[in-house]
Amino acid sequence: MIRRSPVVRSRFRPPVPAAALLVGATALGVAAALSLEPIVPEASVEHRPIAVSEDDYVSSTTCRSCHPSQYATWHGSFHRTMTQVATPESVRADFDAIVVEAVPGRPMRLERRGDEFWAEFDDPGWEGAPRDRPRITRQVVMITGSHHQNIYWYATGHDRALNVLPGVYLLEEDRWTPRNAVVLAPPGQGVAMLDGHWNAVCIDCHTTHGKTRFDTPFLSEPIRDQAVDTTVAELGIACEACHGPAAAHVAANRNPLRRYQLHTGGAPDPTIVEPTRLDPQRSSQVCGQCHSIWEFPDAAGERAASAGGLPYRPGDELRATRFVAQPRVNGRSDTMQALIAADPDFVRGSFWPDGLVRVSGREYNGLLDSPCFADATEPERTLSCFSCHTMHKTPEDPRTVAEWADTHQVSAGMDGNAACTQCHAPIAADLPAHTNHAPESTGSRCYNCHMPYTSYGLLRAIRSHTVTSPSVRESVELGRPNACNLCHLDRTLAWSADHLREWYAQPAPRLDDNERSVAASILWLLRGDAGQRALAAWSYGWEPAQEVSGTSWMVPYLGELLGDRYDAVRFIAARSLRTIPGFETLQYDFAGDRQDRIEAAVGALRAWRNGSLARARRDPELLFGVDGTLDTAAMRRIFDQRDNRPLFLRE
Repeated sequence: MIRRSPVVRSRFRPPVPAAALLVGATALGVAAALSLEPIVPEASVEHRPIAVSEDDYVSSTTCRSCHPSQYATWHGSFHRTMTQVATPESVRADFDAIVVEAVPGRPMRLERRGDEFWAEFDDPGWEGAPRDRPRITRQVVMITGSHHQNIYWYATGHDRALNVLPGVYLLEEDRWTPRNAVVLAPPGQGVAMLDGHWNAVCIDCHTTHGKTRFDTPFLSEPIRDQAVDTTVAELGIACEACHGPAAAHVAANRNPLRRYQLHTGGAPDPTIVEPTRLDPQRSSQVCGQCHSIWEFPDAAGERAASAGGLPYRPGDELRATRFVAQPRVNGRSDTMQALIAADPDFVRGSFWPDGLVRVSGREYNGLLDSPCFADATEPERTLSCFSCHTMHKTPEDPRTVAEWADTHQVSAGMDGNAACTQCHAPIAADLPAHTNHAPESTGSRCYNCHMPYTSYGLLRAIRSHTVTSPSVRESVELGRPNACNLCHLDRTLAWSADHLREWYAQPAPRLDDNERSVAASILWLLRGDAGQRALAAWSYGWEPAQEVSGTSWMVPYLGELLGDRYDAVRFIAARSLRTIPGFETLQYDFAGDRQDRIEAAVGALRAWRNGSLARARRDPELLFGVDGTLDTAAMRRIFDQRDNRPLFLRE
């Protein structure tokens, strides 16, 4: 979801152009579960949101003893840990009396006091001179994120309002990093760090039945002038987020005979919603309530949600109570125009020019634009979220719960072509005739061609959830990387256009000189906008692309991005560079001192020039001469065409 929250801006010193790096320097009982005893309110916790039993929500604990296997797989999912109370069990970061330079020159001191976690840092709400910014000490009480990042929230001391620490903990890298560095945002522009931000925004998709309970939920007045009594039915995405409030279901199923009849008869239980029994549109909306770019249709809806929680319940028509943004469908609507008026970069920060979503976590938007969903006429042949994903790992799935969760809860067997051939059986009968690739190659994987990695989020590329066919035109006219060149990183757009014309009679678009002669990935990396550069950098570390394209030539291009103005691009480039033989131990801090970054980048380039990888390729498409030397002058010419428009991707 996107909200119109202000951003933090500051002045910055423009860095040396990145090209200079190369050119210049180069089991509970049934009776207990069916009792309707309310959740005990956490009344002693005065300064953070609490879980309460209201509005017929009874909590996942109540579901557990009748549905132990479903509970177990949900419990191992990242949905459950979308929001957690900060406890010794949930906190992954080191708080053991350490100092973290989360923001250069502004240290954050972390301390554990028994089972509590505390932080001292510069007051983010200070409006005076930066040199006079006071230090504040606050208790860390909640966490969002548990798959790739931990974002830590502290009690502001004003009612239940929270704010975010200036540092984020990256789980895979086991390190703290600046909050602004983990989003793709222009230098000097950061994400909002406002008292009450979690209460007003994050709560909607990171909890079950959240109630902001602000006086003015748009944060149009200072938080200190408002009452904030934020509550949830449950922290994290729990059972009732997808099945609806369960009090009636629990009460009805006190009767064991009823339970037995339902179990043996196979009929649906009308007291609860089972998403997979809904039609494809309504079932997908259960996911779309969070996994979409949406807004309230008006301020009245925002205020009502603040007081009573979001009105949508599983099985409802989602768009009856909220506006789901689809630029290609509702781009001229009054609501969309109001969003654009409030934020002129709203569309560019979330969508490609043709309206396809370009940020992660918004997969429902992608599904809406897929012909397999939008144009299907038979429910049994209509693509839905549950065509490929499952909310509970099934018994026949050989993976562990952790493995299933880590692969985005893709259903057993649906990580391959079966996800598509379950409807497109004729293609499966002779796969190479359709793909023009060997049947076991990555070029014959439906996902790679029809759901390429063209969305961005959480410092990585994400598969598009709009099913499309590869097209060079999308790259030329829209700037979106096409599937062919995301795998064949060493090939030109002209090369892809020739093959698409030969194999599928697809007309070739008009190409400029560079598009005919220089590898497409290099063009995206050197002259593309920050989002294109991030996707290209990620693809350089994608194993299937490395196998097809080779890696010996990639070092100078990834080294170039080590000097990029965008923190996120530098991070992704360094991670991809460490996948190349000889650079696994690259010492480089993407958020460190600028001069140190330059020295590390120059060192990597020097090591490449002096090593065995240099001159291994002599492809002119990769800007290598016949003697294997890199044409840095050509690199500069392309670099000078870079799209430097500020870009903030609203993941």
